Amino acid sequence: MKKHEQELQILLVEDNAADAEMTMDALRQARLVNQVQWVKDGAEALDFLFGHGAEAAAAGNRLRLVLLDLRLPRVDGLDVLRALRADERTRRLPVVVLTSSHEEVDVVRAYDLGVNSYLVKPVESEAFMSVVGQMGLYWMLLNRAPGDTR
Repeated sequence: MKKHEQELQILLVEDNAADAEMTMDALRQARLVNQVQWVKDGAEALDFLFGHGAEAAAAGNRLRLVLLDLRLPRVDGLDVLRALRADERTRRLPVVVLTSSHEEVDVVRAYDLGVNSYLVKPVESEAFMSVVGQMGLYWMLLNRAPGDTR
């Protein structure tokens, strides 16, 4: 197995390019050098996670965390979360909703569907970087998931 195939991965599902870049910058600043795969909508996320072929299966097996926006084109974030929790292969995969929605109905629906954490994106860029960096450190370094051999 190649070195990059062994690295733990983060799947970032975000349609806003500026937010995606800031998220990846925040993870780098937190010294999280995990490979981040960015997809721009829910359909791409589902294809990445459940697509046919060895590449999709291998990628899904290396994932440690999904960062999921809710307001996505084609397939929304709650539908992606629903699919993740319905499939035995991804049922226990940590999912953090990272969204601009403050709406209580979105929070409740996300938790009802099994999200692990719900974070509202701060508007101010410094606060955004701090929140994402702290979240990344927790989920990638401190949290222990089933099957984790660290």
